[in-house]
Amino acid sequence: MELWTSFVLIGCFYLLVYFLSGAACLQLQSRHKRTWIIDSFSIKEGHPGPFPYELGKIDIERAYRVHFDLYGEGVDEEPKGVLSIDKENGMIYVHKPVDFEEKELLTLKFEAKKSDFSVDTKLGVQITIIDINDNPPVFQKSLYEITIQEDTAQGSFLLAVLAHDRDQRGSPNSAFHYELKSMSPQTENVQFFIDREIGKISFKGCLDYEVADKFTLLVEAKDHGDVISLSSSATVVINIQDENNHLPIISGQTGSGKVKEGETGTSPLRIHVTDKDTPNSPAWRVKYTIRGEDAKHFKMETDPETNDGILTVLTPLDYEEMAKKDLTIMVENEAPFFHCTVKEKVVSGLWAVDRVRGEEADSFQTVKVTIEVEDVNDPPAFLVTVKEVILEENSPVGTWVGNVTAHDPDSMHPRDFVYKVGDDPAGWVKVDPKTGDIITVKVADRESSHVVNGIYTVFIYAVDNGEPQMTGTATVNIYIADQNDNVPQLAVDFVDICVSDDITTTNITAFDLDENPFGGPFTFELLGDVQDKWRLNPSYGYTAGLVKESGVFVGSHTVNVKVLDMQGEFGVYSLNVIVCDCSLAPNCRLRRESTIATSSGAVGLVFFAILLLFAGLLLALFVTCKKEFTPIQIPDSEGTTLASDIEEPGTDCMVPLNVHTGSTDEQIFKMHDTAQHFISTNTNMIQNTLNSHYTEYSEQFSQHFHHHHRNEGSRETHFTHSSNSESVQNEAILALLQRRLTLLREIEDELLDYEPHLYTEEGDEDGPTELESISIPETDSFHNVLHNLSPEFRNLAYICRMQIKC
Repeated sequence: MELWTSFVLIGCFYLLVYFLSGAACLQLQSRHKRTWIIDSFSIKEGHPGPFPYELGKIDIERAYRVHFDLYGEGVDEEPKGVLSIDKENGMIYVHKPVDFEEKELLTLKFEAKKSDFSVDTKLGVQITIIDINDNPPVFQKSLYEITIQEDTAQGSFLLAVLAHDRDQRGSPNSAFHYELKSMSPQTENVQFFIDREIGKISFKGCLDYEVADKFTLLVEAKDHGDVISLSSSATVVINIQDENNHLPIISGQTGSGKVKEGETGTSPLRIHVTDKDTPNSPAWRVKYTIRGEDAKHFKMETDPETNDGILTVLTPLDYEEMAKKDLTIMVENEAPFFHCTVKEKVVSGLWAVDRVRGEEADSFQTVKVTIEVEDVNDPPAFLVTVKEVILEENSPVGTWVGNVTAHDPDSMHPRDFVYKVGDDPAGWVKVDPKTGDIITVKVADRESSHVVNGIYTVFIYAVDNGEPQMTGTATVNIYIADQNDNVPQLAVDFVDICVSDDITTTNITAFDLDENPFGGPFTFELLGDVQDKWRLNPSYGYTAGLVKESGVFVGSHTVNVKVLDMQGEFGVYSLNVIVCDCSLAPNCRLRRESTIATSSGAVGLVFFAILLLFAGLLLALFVTCKKEFTPIQIPDSEGTTLASDIEEPGTDCMVPLNVHTGSTDEQIFKMHDTAQHFISTNTNMIQNTLNSHYTEYSEQFSQHFHHHHRNEGSRETHFTHSSNSESVQNEAILALLQRRLTLLREIEDELLDYEPHLYTEEGDEDGPTELESISIPETDSFHNVLHNLSPEFRNLAYICRMQIKC
């Protein structure tokens, strides 16, 4: 079905082409058989009317009747409604004026139709619009404004104006020229002109800001129309910027013209000027320059408000050198000077002018001034203001150091003066007031803090008797020659060293207050029994290496070190060496500081507790001084005997205790029990502070008690009071306190470097692998617990034994 439709459409298309082609041929043949005439038409732009008026007729000769139609621009296209045609006779009418600037040519289509409305003739029609001069030249801007410098040279291009005419290009109606119609104000030395073709504006003569600071020009553009000439105008404003065409004129000066000797910063003179240029402009502002060999003593500054020149003294003047100073001061503007004068005016071309600018002109004025120097009392002057002398260290009092000499520069009125010590930091010297001799009054020490880089500085004054008194100063640098009066010293009196199975080394550094050749490098020696313990490597230089042998264990050690300088002078020092396990902390010192910081507060509480303990002892002493004593009641039976040789293997664990040699086990135990009862029943603060330390000594008392019975055999002891136990009890408690104080003093060294010890190895069955719990029932008394030490204390005894072996 779709294929059949395609064939039908193609067939229809060919049939249409065939018939149209035949009709066209017949029509062409018909036109060639007939003749017709078409008149040419044109419309004048801006026709004044009346409307409508006949433009022309299109005449076609036919034997039969035809109708005429007109289409296109001016009819049914813009500009619409301009033209129409009479359908019967072909007359074309104009209904309104046309504008050449909008449409220069109207293009239309003309048709002649038969009575059956078939087209008999079709042709194009063009109607030309004739231009008239109805547009004047128009400037791009109605106002042009520029600013030029006063020193602009004549003939320089200033600006260009530009206009445009919309009339037909290339015709007289669009052609125009520029004219300069007026200039305001009119001056004798300036005349502006404009290029007629391109509108470029320039001037001839000399500009003068003081005569006219602005010019206003009226410029006209006029076309060349045949019937009428049209024109328009624009305003051009030219502002003149003032330049330096007037020199400053010195009008006078004020001020005393005098300056006192030695003064600076004063202004003895002020110069006044006038200038006709614009105030506060570079052409008006003045700069001053001082000429002459004395110019270095002065400076000139410009007052920004008045333009005056202010002369200021820059460096001190000396009356004795010269009582008067003659100066030449030059005055000129900041902007360069120029001058322009019209010499001759000519009709054509530029005028003849005389222009002088910059260095070509004598652009400055000069004035000579004299400054008087007034004499004042000058201070005494030293011949040598900085003197250097040498003094040997430790020289006896009265040693002559050197001499200073001064004079009075007031030659007209010399005055007497005396020498004095001005600044003597350590009070080592004095000076003879008449002669200036410097003598020591103390022994000089090169190592004094007042000696800097070997130099001791003293200031000596010379004071005259003038009004007012004047003082001159000399600096005396005393080089102190060194002597070997100091022995070498160690930089620090303690060092840290890590424990190791291998040999380890730490550095010992020394210094000497003396200089070469009385100082280092040094020779280091170890004194005392250091065999297989300590040695030095190296032993010469500023730093020696202290080598720890493998036999030195953890703890605090004292090593005596002898240090000799190059001259054999020496010092012997006790060096505190701390050996520690650095695996627990980066270094020993870090552990020391940590221990001190954490224990400082506890130590204070401990000492406070000790004071309370002494008070308790006095109370206990008062109670035990009664004549009759009540025996201690033992719950089991009176006279209970405890076996003391059943504890093993801890019976050989010996903890030394500084107690009275005549004390019995019973007395020691009673004293221990009394102290424990006092501490536990007084105050919680004492209990908390001393709990850990007291537990340690409770164990030591118990161990000492059993060790004593072990040495005596299986003897039984009866716990009763005796009349001789009071003094022994006090002595034992005092011994306990003494031991506690000793341990507090040694805690820094003993506890600082404490290391855990190996008690057993994995798989070792000789000893217990873990501690058993130890409990004391509240119903049991302390001595009952001691009676049943086994097997609860077995592990504790084993650890104690291993600790002693370590």
